[in-house]
Amino acid sequence: QVQLVESGGGLVQPGGSLRLSCTASGFTLDYSAIGWFRQAPGKEREGVSCISSSAGSTYYVDSVKGRFTISRDKAKNTVYLQMNSLKVEDTALYYCAKGSLYCPEGDFFHPSWSDYWGQGTQVTVSS
Repeated sequence: QVQLVESGGGLVQPGGSLRLSCTASGFTLDYSAIGWFRQAPGKEREGVSCISSSAGSTYYVDSVKGRFTISRDKAKNTVYLQMNSLKVEDTALYYCAKGSLYCPEGDFFHPSWSDYWGQGTQVTVSS
């Protein structure tokens, strides 16, 4: 049974950092890309970052480039999202999702890419 469990969210001041974790079970990361998405109140869910099944490629949306870093620990079957220099506009419920082998880019990095989602972890950036 495919399961994804996110953790690591919280309340942080602007400019601060958080590291989100997505622990997978029921499948191996060797055959699945993992994406991070987020949804702010009143807004559509949007893609944030993705790491391919081989971990050979990563993708970031423009708004987080240079601030967020996606990585994974194969032994722990866990994907991380290190978020630095957080802004108020990063406030959202963050989800991880399981996709195919490769990360889509641009408009193709859309929630329709995945049928498997975690329950989400809340990130609030506020002073």
